[in-house]
Amino acid sequence: MNIFQSFKMAFRSIIGNKLRSFLTMLGIIIGVASVIVLVSIGQGSTDSVTNKISTLGTNLISVSLRGTDMSLEKSDIETIKKLEGVEDVAPYVSTSATLKNGTNSTSVSGYGVTASYATVKDSKPALGRFISDLDVEAKNKVIVLGYDTSQTLFGLLNPVEKNVLVNGVSYKVIGVLPEKGTSTGSNGDSLLLIPFSTAQRLNADTGITSVYVSAKSENAIDQAVLQIKILLGQLFPNQSDAYSVSNSKDLMETLTEVSSTMTTMLGGIASISLIVGGIGIMNIMLVSVTERTKEIGIRKAIGAKRWSILSQFLIEAIVLSALGGIIGIGAGIGVGRLVEKFASMAVSTSVPIIFLSFGFSILTGIIFGVFPANKASKLNPIEALRFE
Repeated sequence: MNIFQSFKMAFRSIIGNKLRSFLTMLGIIIGVASVIVLVSIGQGSTDSVTNKISTLGTNLISVSLRGTDMSLEKSDIETIKKLEGVEDVAPYVSTSATLKNGTNSTSVSGYGVTASYATVKDSKPALGRFISDLDVEAKNKVIVLGYDTSQTLFGLLNPVEKNVLVNGVSYKVIGVLPEKGTSTGSNGDSLLLIPFSTAQRLNADTGITSVYVSAKSENAIDQAVLQIKILLGQLFPNQSDAYSVSNSKDLMETLTEVSSTMTTMLGGIASISLIVGGIGIMNIMLVSVTERTKEIGIRKAIGAKRWSILSQFLIEAIVLSALGGIIGIGAGIGVGRLVEKFASMAVSTSVPIIFLSFGFSILTGIIFGVFPANKASKLNPIEALRFE
């Protein structure tokens, strides 16, 4: 019996027992669909994290001082700016305040910044202007609002040149930032920006402990980081634990690695379903061998070779797993689309993962189909003919 006849008999057997065949394939269907859905969600999360970090700027460096009574002077900021590989420097101070406009109020976090912050952090306003060096020098009571903060306080009205109360003190709104969304766990639209000197007075703190630095290019980041660490080592000898220098490139690599590990784990967990499905195929094939013992005996009695019997049952197992894999692929892609639409989760369906899942389902059929196929091929024709 040739290979085509084996496939024909396999399909005939599957069609003749539709319900049993579907239940047999169900484990493979669930396994393949689970792998595709979970890996797609993991890959989508990885892509989302990468894109959001990219919006921060791939050449951004963050310098933070954590030591008690440690701070940088204005002259230190100028020194950093002159370091090799450094494009610009933007000191900032974290702050928070309650903003009020009429009956509308909100409590938000924000930063006291200088004019260079707009370039370093790509924070050019959509409306109005940004904080200027003159605002910093004069300690002006001016404020730039985040997109959500502006919507909360002023609705659809243009807030530029209007006043808002910041902790009970009147500030003039000079600009509104464009909508940015959430990035690395923080809402880039719910914030406020005020002049650096004004924030220092608001916080009763004149020290500089946090600085954003932009490198001249992505390739210059490592050089800039090294230069900054050398300078901080000179300014604060034997206190390396009291400051940190990080960059968005390292953050992206770390988060991407974590996301990739999680994706692999999710795929591995989902693959267990494929193994369970394979066991289901093996069990049903063993039942099929028992039910068709007399048929096997007749075929052997009229000259069927062992390989012919083995290939028939093995092909039947492979066809079952292949059909289950195809249905599983369709189900996985469909569920992924539903998750993306209704759960607002990033889903990135990967073609290689689809082929890998299908290949794994075929491999499962082969592995778990060999034992029952081998058992059928070894049956003694005389005993098989006498089987009731």
